[in-house]
Amino acid sequence: MSKALAGKVAVVAGATRGAGRGIAVALGEAGATVFCTGRSVAGASAMAGRPETIHETAELVTARGGRGVAVRADHTDPAQVAALFEQVGEFDILVNDIWGCEDLVQWGKKLWEIDIHNGLTMIDRAIKTHIITSHFGLPRMRRGGLVVEITDGDAFYYRGNFLYDLVKTTVIRMAFGLSQELKDRGINAVAVTPGFLRSEWMLNHFGVTEANWRDATAKAPEFIASETPLFVGRCIAALAADADVARRNGRVYASWDLAEDYGVNDADGTRPHFYRWVQQHMPAVAAGWRKLDDTFYGYWGKTPYQAPGEGGG
Repeated sequence: MSKALAGKVAVVAGATRGAGRGIAVALGEAGATVFCTGRSVAGASAMAGRPETIHETAELVTARGGRGVAVRADHTDPAQVAALFEQVGEFDILVNDIWGCEDLVQWGKKLWEIDIHNGLTMIDRAIKTHIITSHFGLPRMRRGGLVVEITDGDAFYYRGNFLYDLVKTTVIRMAFGLSQELKDRGINAVAVTPGFLRSEWMLNHFGVTEANWRDATAKAPEFIASETPLFVGRCIAALAADADVARRNGRVYASWDLAEDYGVNDADGTRPHFYRWVQQHMPAVAAGWRKLDDTFYGYWGKTPYQAPGEGGG
């Protein structure tokens, strides 16, 4: 893709680690100026036990050929987000990847069994932050821009925990809603999911590094189909450089499908396809993997909304 995004300005909200860092680096690789936001700075990590910072991400962006700019911002605070976009000015690409809830998801517990304060904090961090960021960022986006909501999964299935499922499906719907509201401004909005992400947190969880990550397949065979954060980042960079991206407006896409469409490879030259692995090795799971397609979007995906009194319902 060379420097297909040279001259473009991007904001990656939640760029400290994981997919956010990979996306920021890939946008820089394509020549963009990337504002890398988050709460973690040297000596003040927002996630216990994690050393990554937004300044490290910005340095990686610059090293790959872009221009990285680190801006500390707590996206739950409207004043800080407003100040962020005052600094950014006009820009072209907004990636909402704010999460920060790894230590809040209570796997194995039902809604009525969880710590409700942790649950409500998940909504604050993973839903409200996206709304606040879009509220202040969208007025400054240039025509032809792209909004990307980062989610988990492109299908209609239960994600193993009520609140995790709620927040990850909500941001898919956010992309659809924004696609409707931004049409007249020539800005497109999509949701994107990585596959099995080989993030810093996941490597640590399995007790491996990027150098020996395959050792984790002894515990989790599906990890063999995992991908680095750079993979989904390169897919998003390809989306942002696509002159015909409007054909994808409002939908959710998986990294493995985008990689096939755009000819994108991971850092090691491979092209992971998590869903294909699931089809081959977990067919019962794959059978319930109902894609969010025209059947799901239905009427609202095809017909402009009409308010009551304008011929609408």
